[in-house]
Amino acid sequence: MRKTIITILAVVSLMIVACGKSDKKTVGKDAATAEKVQTQVLAKETIARELELSATLEGYESMSISPSLTGKIEHIYVEVGTRVAKGQMLVRMDQTQLNTTKINLASAKTEFARVEALKETGSVSQQVYDQTKTQLDNLTENEKFLQANTFVKAQFSGVIAAKNYEDGELYSGAPILVLSQIGTLKAIINIPETYYPLVKKGMKVDVRSDIYKDEVFPATIEIVYPTIDPASHTFQAKLRIPNAKEKIRPGMYVKTTLALGQAETIVVPYQAVLKLTGSNERYVFVNDNGTARRVTVRMGQRFDDRIEIVPETEGELNEGDELVVVGQARLVDGSKLEIVNN
Repeated sequence: MRKTIITILAVVSLMIVACGKSDKKTVGKDAATAEKVQTQVLAKETIARELELSATLEGYESMSISPSLTGKIEHIYVEVGTRVAKGQMLVRMDQTQLNTTKINLASAKTEFARVEALKETGSVSQQVYDQTKTQLDNLTENEKFLQANTFVKAQFSGVIAAKNYEDGELYSGAPILVLSQIGTLKAIINIPETYYPLVKKGMKVDVRSDIYKDEVFPATIEIVYPTIDPASHTFQAKLRIPNAKEKIRPGMYVKTTLALGQAETIVVPYQAVLKLTGSNERYVFVNDNGTARRVTVRMGQRFDDRIEIVPETEGELNEGDELVVVGQARLVDGSKLEIVNN
């Protein structure tokens, strides 16, 4: 009996020791899963809302001189660099079709005059009269079309930017000339969607070129495009840039500065913002009572090593929240956190 009691006590003692070891292992395991991070308390700052964007200049108007007729080019009146006025002759195409149509048109006019006289005396039917008039109208329109495409004129004042043929060559589809306006230029800029409510038609913009480092070229926002690109989350605006001195030219790379006033916003260290692999989604982590909470954000204006952020869903990021600024790359939504701020 005494031997049995001793045996039972021994077993109970082993179980207690085992449980104690198991508890220690569990505590150790839980502690190991908590990621050590550093945080920063969020606070709003007043910033000067300025956006610097890049663009490539284009002629305000640009036109490929491509007649709607194929055939031989009889004569090109201009060379690359030639300045032309609106209505100036640029190209003369083969005139065979035009001359044939002119002969047919003259004959149709004579025939219509005869039929019209006979109709007044009742000698021809209304049907014959209508058919003759229709033929005359068709030839008149065809003659206008061939005239415009045989003797090709400039639709606006500008400069010849390219010439792809010589006299006597067969025109086969590629533009004969390219006419570009350079006295006024345009540029299309892509602006982050965050700023859509702030960008308005008529706003003034500064344009700068590295070629003229100390010079600013004033421009105006002429069009704010009404849709957002779902892939890049940007929208476009068209700039009109006066260029009377023609110092800047189509094709030049320029930078533009948009002054959008002042704003109160959240600015955080740039490295705190993470990017989802394979997409353009950006996100940060905040400390939610010792647990990492992932918040999707949009990036705004950058200030050296800091960046403005706006939560994708309103209210998900507020002043006083603890933003994870060190160790965030190891986190997933729901990770346990051990704050080690110094």
